[in-house]
Amino acid sequence: ILTLASLPLKSDCRILTFIFVFSATSQIIGPSHLVVALLGADVVLPCHLEPADDLTSKSLEWGRLDLEPRFVHVRHSGQDLQNQNLGFKGRTSLSTEKLKRGDLSLTLSDVKLSDNGTYRCYMVSEDMESNVQLLVGAASSPFITGIDRSGGSVVLECTSSGWYPEPEVSWMDSEGHLVSAGPPETVRGPDDLYTVSSRVTVDKRHGSTVTCRVHQDRTNQTRLTQIRVSGRNHNRTEQTWGSFLVTLTEL
Repeated sequence: ILTLASLPLKSDCRILTFIFVFSATSQIIGPSHLVVALLGADVVLPCHLEPADDLTSKSLEWGRLDLEPRFVHVRHSGQDLQNQNLGFKGRTSLSTEKLKRGDLSLTLSDVKLSDNGTYRCYMVSEDMESNVQLLVGAASSPFITGIDRSGGSVVLECTSSGWYPEPEVSWMDSEGHLVSAGPPETVRGPDDLYTVSSRVTVDKRHGSTVTCRVHQDRTNQTRLTQIRVSGRNHNRTEQTWGSFLVTLTEL
C-alpha cells in the first residue's frame, strides 16, 4: 500500500514522503473456542490458511502430540497417506474442494471418548501450525421413580446414565425454583461414562409437580424430566417427557 504526503516548503518545491506498508505474511488460523461433539457424532476441526491459497499439493499434517504415533491424518504432495494412528483409521478426511480455498479443516467421524484432546493442524513446508481443542461429551435423559411414601409425602429418585463429563443434577418445583434435595451420587462406569442419581421428598398434594434437571456446563447439554404427584385414587403419578405422558404407579 502506497500513500503520499506532501510537505510545503518556503519555495515552490515540495518534499514527497513515501510510506510503504507490506501485507502480513500467511498464517494458519484455528478456532478461538473449544470444539464440542457428542459421542458417536461427526465433528469438523476448523483450520484454514489466511490469506487463502490452493493447498491441494501441499504437505499437511493433523496430529495429537500426546499419542504415539502422533499422526491423525497426513497428506503429502496431494495424496492422503496411511501412516496414521490406528485409533483414527477410516475416520478422518480432508475435502479437496475446501483445500483449493485454503481450508484444512479435518472431519472426524464417529467420535469416541478417546478422541478428547488437543489437535495440531500443521503445514509442513511452511512450518506453520494451529491448535484445536476437542471435547467429546455424552448425555442421556433422566428417569424418575417413586421409591418410598409415607403420610402426605413421597420420596422420588432421579437417575441418568451415560454422561461425559460428569454432570450436575438438581430439582425444581412447578415455578422453576430449586428444591432442596439430598447429595447426589455419582458412579463412573468401565466405559468412562457417568451415572448420577438424586433423591428428593415432596408433598403428595394434588397437582404437585417437580422437575429433575441434569446439566453438563462444558458441553452445554441439559436433559429434563418432569413428574406430577397426584392426590387421586390408586396413588398414581404422571411422568412427562417431551410431548408424551407416561403414567406410573408409585411404589
